[in-house]
Amino acid sequence: MRAVVEADRHQPGAFTLVVDGTPQSHVALEDPTYLAFEYVRRIGHGIDLAAPEGEAITALHLGGGAFTLPRYIAATRPGSRQQVVELESELVDFVREQLPLPQGAQIRVRHGDAREVLGKLPPGLKGTVDFLVVDVFSGARTPAHVTSVEFYGLASALMAPTGILAANVADGAGLAFARSQAATLSAVFAHVAVVVDPQVLKSRRFGNVVMFASDAPLPFDRLPRLVASDPTPAKVVDGAELRAFIQSAPVVTDQTAVPSPPPARSIFQVKPGSVG
Repeated sequence: MRAVVEADRHQPGAFTLVVDGTPQSHVALEDPTYLAFEYVRRIGHGIDLAAPEGEAITALHLGGGAFTLPRYIAATRPGSRQQVVELESELVDFVREQLPLPQGAQIRVRHGDAREVLGKLPPGLKGTVDFLVVDVFSGARTPAHVTSVEFYGLASALMAPTGILAANVADGAGLAFARSQAATLSAVFAHVAVVVDPQVLKSRRFGNVVMFASDAPLPFDRLPRLVASDPTPAKVVDGAELRAFIQSAPVVTDQTAVPSPPPARSIFQVKPGSVG
């Protein structure tokens, strides 16, 4: 693994973490509420709507990167309890050295595979997680073992009755992987919504699809307007439109799970010094 931090030439005090040539996280140290990556901003909207403004929550992040969303929650919801699961301990040390976490933030880091750690978390956490982020990547692909109905079942057991899961799914032409992930989440949770760039939805380009799931109705009345007004506009797909999106896509099991499709190298790969 080769990790570097590149300064954002357009925003002083902001940096991008690049791992093995793939931009993984963007952090604005002077303004942690600024979310540069479009899919991260969409998850941020979900965090904003998950509870009354400023109210502390319990959050679990599977995949750490440069801790962009934990920093966001610490800034917008002071006093929140957060745990981050990250496989690469060397990456965590590197990020903490290069991009220090804010003082006083209650962010605990657990090292290990996301699915394995899920089964080893303290019993007291069960049923308490208000917001659970699944953003696990090996290179530019999501590993198969964190895409199945069994995996999402483990995650759901940790969530509060009104808890929300947010999953970042990357897919390309046809969106077969994203459709199967939506079907799988729908098999575990009562309510699912998808946020996607219309061009990605029309299968015109590779991109990120953010999926929200909960056993309680999602408090997202304002979400369509929020994502439509982003620098890269998106739309919310739910209800009958979501069922049409899923079509006959299969529910993913441990036996049938595959990694997310690889993007073309030209999509995410960058040369050192080119970020920003």
